Amino acid sequence: MTAVGAAAPLARIVPQNQVLPALVVIGGLAGAGAGFVTVAPNRLVSGTGIALASSVPPLLTAALAVLGLLLLSLGFARAGRSRHYLAAVLAGAALAVTFGAAGRAAAMLAVGASATTAISLGGGFWVIFACAALALIDALRRAGIGAMAQLLIAVLAVAIFIAMSKSGLFDALSLAREYAGRREVFAAAVIRHAELVVAAIVPALLIGVPLGVLARRRARFEAPIFTTLNLVQTVPSIALFGLLIEPLSGLANAVPVLGRLGVGGVGPAPAIIALTLYGLLPIARNTLAGVAGVSPAALDAGRGMGMTRGQLFRQLEIPLALPVLLAGLRVVLVQTIGLTVVAALIGAGGLGTFVFDGLGQYATDLVLLGALPAIAMALAVDFLLRLATGAMPQRAP
Repeated sequence: MTAVGAAAPLARIVPQNQVLPALVVIGGLAGAGAGFVTVAPNRLVSGTGIALASSVPPLLTAALAVLGLLLLSLGFARAGRSRHYLAAVLAGAALAVTFGAAGRAAAMLAVGASATTAISLGGGFWVIFACAALALIDALRRAGIGAMAQLLIAVLAVAIFIAMSKSGLFDALSLAREYAGRREVFAAAVIRHAELVVAAIVPALLIGVPLGVLARRRARFEAPIFTTLNLVQTVPSIALFGLLIEPLSGLANAVPVLGRLGVGGVGPAPAIIALTLYGLLPIARNTLAGVAGVSPAALDAGRGMGMTRGQLFRQLEIPLALPVLLAGLRVVLVQTIGLTVVAALIGAGGLGTFVFDGLGQYATDLVLLGALPAIAMALAVDFLLRLATGAMPQRAP
């Protein structure tokens, strides 16, 4: 009885949600020990980290501390949807305060500094941002909110960030200065990046889906198809881009019309071909899995209704396999958005231009100017396709 009685108070202090306390502790340690922002005499020199308490107004530091303590306490509270909703609100507020604190810190440090001074986001900021974002995602997942609510929350978060940017809150940050100096070029790079992704995904779908269907219909072709596609995946992206330079240059010289259409050893042509090749395996594999997973009973019912083989494929197999196909498309899109950054090495353009320019100049914020939008694009596509897949009715086993 004594042991049981002693264990009862201990059971009450065990966190019901172990994720929240861990994230709060990690974020708190980062805020106390890591540089929240860094200051350098110019964009080419590594900056000196300045801690959160030394760079941010006390009110914002206190707000972050209070939000952290409230989130920590929710980790020990009894599980329930209301607790998860409250955790989501607090985590979202922590995200907003973190961004606001970074902007205010940069504005304060910029006072009296030279025009070349670079004020960048430090490691502490990124850790706190990641912890708050993960806490928000965890709370929303546990609350089990619907697809439309998730979309509205994402739109609200983007709207708040845009409003903060329009207010000039981030103007003193070196990242914002890099963007301001390349505003028009940046917009063109985003559009070019999206064009390259679409130009690669469309032929990948037109080739990959039939390959998956062929592997399903003719079992003897499955091993050769996927062995070849797996081999393509093993080739490093930079190597594949390089291997396409000579044959495409020769083709453009042999057929001048292709050269005038933009086909050549450098530029978008080799990038699109390589990206298409990389997209074939996940599309073909998910097509095979999706079509193979269609219930034989559904096919028998379709045959009993007099459907032809083509009608069965169009009206039964494809609709029932669509969730699996969308899952494959989600993987391909995220992969392609990332690989398109590397395509800038062969003159394809896109956001990778900023990444490699920044690497050449040792300018971290210029690298981030290309990397962060590519990451945001990939996350947005992944999020929207996950919502679309989740909103579809699940097929019967």
